[in-house]
Amino acid sequence: MMKHRYLWELGISLGAYAVALVASLYLLADGRTGASLRPVLSLLPMIPALAICWAVVRQLRRMDELQRKMQFEALGLAFAATAIATFSYGFLENVGFPRISMFAVWPLMAGFWIIGGIVSRRRYA
Repeated sequence: MMKHRYLWELGISLGAYAVALVASLYLLADGRTGASLRPVLSLLPMIPALAICWAVVRQLRRMDELQRKMQFEALGLAFAATAIATFSYGFLENVGFPRISMFAVWPLMAGFWIIGGIVSRRRYA
């Protein structure tokens, strides 16, 4: 039941994010949107993104002590690895490497979170 509720909350939030993202991109590309409204439309997908964060935090609070410990270790690894990777690449940009969008940071962190989860599951299995 706990996992089912999380998947439901996350699924609804992700669906709302997809709708908000498509609507935002469509309205921004339309060209008829006034300059003062463009930043608001650009940030529109962040409303359901907050709901995604809310669903993840609720799931973390539902976990037992060992599951929380494993997630904490996975998130710690993701935080540290993302910091090392982004700082390293930032220094490489100083010597001519192409600039990368900030949109690349979250997928990188998510990948490190998954790796951290695998490592912590193996550690406590």
